[in-house]
Amino acid sequence: MATYQYKARTPEGMAVKGVVQAATVLEAANKVRQTAPVIESISEVKDSKSILNAEIGSRLNIKNLSVMCKQISITLRSGIQLARCLEMIGQQTEDKLLRRMLLACAEDVSSGSTLSSSMVRNCPKLPVTFIETIKAGEESGNIDKSFEEMAVYYEKQYKTMNKIKSALRYPIFVIAIAIVVLIVVMTMVVPSLTKTFDELGGELPIITLILINISHFFGKYWALMGVIIVGFIVFIRLYNKTPKGAISHGRFQLRAPIIGKLHRLNAAAQFANTMSILLKSGLTVDRAVDITAKTIDNAVLSSQISDMTGRIEEGRPLGECIRKVDGLPATLKEMCAIGEETGDLDNTLEVIGDFYTSEADTATKDMLARLEPAMLVFLAIFAGFIVIAIYMPMFTMYNMM
Repeated sequence: MATYQYKARTPEGMAVKGVVQAATVLEAANKVRQTAPVIESISEVKDSKSILNAEIGSRLNIKNLSVMCKQISITLRSGIQLARCLEMIGQQTEDKLLRRMLLACAEDVSSGSTLSSSMVRNCPKLPVTFIETIKAGEESGNIDKSFEEMAVYYEKQYKTMNKIKSALRYPIFVIAIAIVVLIVVMTMVVPSLTKTFDELGGELPIITLILINISHFFGKYWALMGVIIVGFIVFIRLYNKTPKGAISHGRFQLRAPIIGKLHRLNAAAQFANTMSILLKSGLTVDRAVDITAKTIDNAVLSSQISDMTGRIEEGRPLGECIRKVDGLPATLKEMCAIGEETGDLDNTLEVIGDFYTSEADTATKDMLARLEPAMLVFLAIFAGFIVIAIYMPMFTMYNMM
């Protein structure tokens, strides 16, 4: 089958576009006319995946993904068939990436494909948790519930990301201002001051000479320093993508002062929330642990959680296996054991996930509360050094005039 890209209008006059699979262009047009009778253009696409994958993936908006899941859940509960549901929501959403994905999946589902396999084919970079929850919902016949759980899950993720971004705005703003001031002083004030003193033939104070030498160094080697900094950042990022580099980076994250606690709390929240949604979707504990391990950002914890899968498959309880994961808090381990014993593991994990999400938020605010005074002291020293370096020679100039 070939893939055709089309633009058309629905009976209500709404403009729609998407892709459809068919043996011929005539068959493709007939499929499009079932929902959008007025075809404006239709053409064959050599590589359908490149259209979707070029735009869909890591750039998916988490908030829009949550809203989409909620809309699908509500629409399915009203009795509308899945294919029609995907098409309706795809036509209404303003997110172009989700629209393309939903319309492509609607075509596949109407042709007899499962939703999970269609999403893997059309958008392989979707989160693994999303795909596996869809699969579990299809197997259990509760796909509407799976979408409802994912709506809550991704809404929590969006709120957490927003809180972190909001908390980091002030420090980033202060650092940016400091950099701008430094550039202005080094490129405009210091050269002018140096020229004046050269003309008067006076002797500059040591602190001013230090500032001038720093200015000359930056002025002469700024390009080289930029290349070195960019090269170092690229090297670190590439190294962190290797297995050895990811493990080293993960260990640093867990052991670093202040931010180490924050990483452990975030990992605990991520583990509990992901496990909860997967277990509620009907997955077995071993399968849920295996998928959760892939979603954990820290490579060290991800590896340790992945190792739990084999031990759980051997018949060992989750509470026993999770105790061997060093980076997770003791409370999380105990709550997993209690939830497993009471037979209410999914709800227990949901509660503990909310707890650690709140704790991570508090820890972030506490870290920034400590960071702000430190930044103010640094800026005071930085500004004081520049002011003294500039004003000391000015007094000397008055004596020389």
